[in-house]
Amino acid sequence: MEQITIFHKIRDKQIPADVVYEDDEVLAFKDIHPKAPTHLLFIPKHFVASVAELTPETAHLPGMLILKAQKFAAQQGIAGYKLTFHVGKEGGQEVPYLHLHFLAEQVLE
Repeated sequence: MEQITIFHKIRDKQIPADVVYEDDEVLAFKDIHPKAPTHLLFIPKHFVASVAELTPETAHLPGMLILKAQKFAAQQGIAGYKLTFHVGKEGGQEVPYLHLHFLAEQVLE
């Protein structure tokens, strides 16, 4: 059984978050401890704990998150940004739920 994380609760609308993007596959919301003027987290609605736990069936998820972030940036007029995945506690992953950090110096309107 998978561990229920804060991201599960945000995904399932059990706790509030400052959501900036949502579709059938992905949810994106503002990080509560931003490291840049715009710091968002993109999560897949299908749970995987980490890049380290991807399988052939879930290997598409990181690419999908990157494409959703790319589309979001274009829609918002954000020309430059940084995308990162943290893998495991030793790699800086604080929540065991696959997520993409989107950081930009441009402030999100």
